[in-house]
Amino acid sequence: MSDLFHLSAPWWHFPLRALAIYLMVIVLLRISGKRAVGQFTPFDLVLLILIGNAVQNGLNGGDNSITGALLLASCLILLNFAVAFLTSRSRGFDHLVEGVPVVLARNGQVFEDVLRRELVSHDDYIEALRLNNVSNPSDVALALLETNGSISVIQHQNGGDVRADFYAGQLPPRSHRRRRRRPGSPQSN
Repeated sequence: MSDLFHLSAPWWHFPLRALAIYLMVIVLLRISGKRAVGQFTPFDLVLLILIGNAVQNGLNGGDNSITGALLLASCLILLNFAVAFLTSRSRGFDHLVEGVPVVLARNGQVFEDVLRRELVSHDDYIEALRLNNVSNPSDVALALLETNGSISVIQHQNGGDVRADFYAGQLPPRSHRRRRRRPGSPQSN
């Protein structure tokens, strides 16, 4: 019975492991891009389960005690609270952790290079237009890939141009970043 509560390593190993694994998974999720998180498919569910299984031993170091599980769970919840607290207080930290919205289209012009960079297929973009009741891509005043992976669309009509200008003005400069064409490279369509 005492084995249930006996730690196989010093107590401080558990918070250290939790911090390292938490940061590693956060970095990997940020690298994977917004669409990977925003469009949750059955394949993403399988990936999530496998990631949980892959990092399990890194977290607990082979310890199966209740005390170790309590330490790890407490530390992960505390880390999650700390990240939420810091992102709510610091715009820079929020942009680092969550990213920034990205302009996919403006004034009817779709930025194909941005779609490719952000791993958004043209079909996904057209689906977002349908979901926002936009029948023609030229009717788009502003389309944004939000930090949660969803696509927001503002139409030209009903004051949409004014709203689009307002929202575009609120975005950080890197939201508007487009890959510059190198001299001599073919024009992208």
